[in-house]
This record gives sequence, structure tokens and C-alpha cells, in this order.
Amino acid sequence: MSDDEVETKQERREKKLKKKRERVPKHGKNLARVYMDAIMKRLGGKGKQK
Repeated sequence: MSDDEVETKQERREKKLKKKRERVPKHGKNLARVYMDAIMKRLGGKGKQK
């Protein structure tokens, strides 16, 4: 019976890791865009000014 529980935990862990891996690239793209916008804003000198 303990073997079934371990397998279940392993399956849950694998699903969790799979979802985490799928989620990461989206963050990478958005984060890259944020950095690019910040760099372009500094280089261009144009942007929202208070």
C-alpha cells in the first residue's frame, strides 16, 4: 500500500514540474519585453515623464 502512495506522490510531483516548466517561457518573454522597453526608454530619452 505504501508503494501506491509513493507512486501517487511521484505522479503529482511530475505534473507539478511539467506545469512549472510550461509556465516559465511566458515569464521569460514578458520579462524580456519589460527590459527592452526600459532600455529603449533610457537610450531614446523619450518616454513618460512626470
